[in-house]
Amino acid sequence: MKSGFLDKLIERLGRIGPEDVQNYLLQLAQEKGLIETVFNAIQEGIIVTDASGRITYLNDAACELFGLEGPNSIGKRLDERVRGLDWKSLSQSEGAVSRDIEIFYPANRFLNFYIVPLLIERREEKREGSTASRPTGEPVGHAIILRDITESRRSTEKTIESERFNALTLLAAGVAHEIGNPLNSLHIHLQLMERKVRKLDGRVKDELEEAIAIARAEITRLDSIVTQFLQAIRPSKPVLHPENLNSIVEEALRFFAPEIADRDIVVEAELRPDLPSLELDRDQMKQALYNVIKNSFEAMKRRGILRIRTDMDDSHVSVSFTDTGGGMSAESLSRVFEPYFTTKSSGSGLGLLIVRRIVREHGGEMAIESHEGKGLTLTVRLPYLDKRVRMLEAGEPRNAERGMGNAE
Repeated sequence: MKSGFLDKLIERLGRIGPEDVQNYLLQLAQEKGLIETVFNAIQEGIIVTDASGRITYLNDAACELFGLEGPNSIGKRLDERVRGLDWKSLSQSEGAVSRDIEIFYPANRFLNFYIVPLLIERREEKREGSTASRPTGEPVGHAIILRDITESRRSTEKTIESERFNALTLLAAGVAHEIGNPLNSLHIHLQLMERKVRKLDGRVKDELEEAIAIARAEITRLDSIVTQFLQAIRPSKPVLHPENLNSIVEEALRFFAPEIADRDIVVEAELRPDLPSLELDRDQMKQALYNVIKNSFEAMKRRGILRIRTDMDDSHVSVSFTDTGGGMSAESLSRVFEPYFTTKSSGSGLGLLIVRRIVREHGGEMAIESHEGKGLTLTVRLPYLDKRVRMLEAGEPRNAERGMGNAE
């Protein structure tokens, strides 16, 4: 920030007439208005603070990103308006600082937070024996540029996830062959042993039958793990037919009726009656809902409440499952879709991976909200049968994500 123009203007104020002063001030106001117009037209957020961190200017994009009201924010400390911002560490650097941050209000976004100190250059008086004056910088505040990097971060996460799936797919062929075949052989030999044990009498027969039963149960468990593994990484193309989501939810609840009674769980179902038909693979969607409901039951142990609610908006039908279990920590929630990550002692860590794969195969999306000790809500959103493409009105601004998000 150069102060030469203002310094010269101040020095000449005594020799300048009122009209000239007025012209200078009008020129400055016009330039300020032009700069503000330009700043409000760009997509990046811009915030200017004074030396104590109080906001002196912010453009419309910054207000939108942080959910601020421009006039009410001027003169307020930035770290007071944006809770959780470590202003002290960001502003102490003598040079520019670039930091990626995640915000949760008014929407969950990732931002690149670029902050640079503002200096006014002044010239010191010449010292004896010196032929030139030296410039010095006086800090007067900071300029901050905010760039929304949400899409690039999510794209990176999808790339990493794709690489993980590719690695798992390569591993699956070996796992299926190296474990599946020996399991079949073990199962056959256990049948042969069981036939011979039947010819025995007394205590030895009982002990051997018990040992065979344990071995058979372990083989069944291993076979189930292999099957789930293959289902998770070898997605089958859904066979779509018009279906009602409410009927699939009700069928899932009938399936779990004995377990609901045994665990003394209360299920509160609020199913909207006017849901439109969806193009679904009924068997795959049942499998997804089974996994979600089973996870909720295991999280609550006994005597919990599971609330199931179906609803719709102008483009999607949704079903949400809210339990009264122990919830998840932020760290566990960030890893919930990692293969084999589980918070349960006997879990496989593949259940939610399978659910998300099925939902995505149907063009839908899934969201999880949880706080440790306060339960968990999982929501599945599926597009309408007749809302896969949204026609844009003439003259409506193009928005690739919004306009084509449901196109197939």
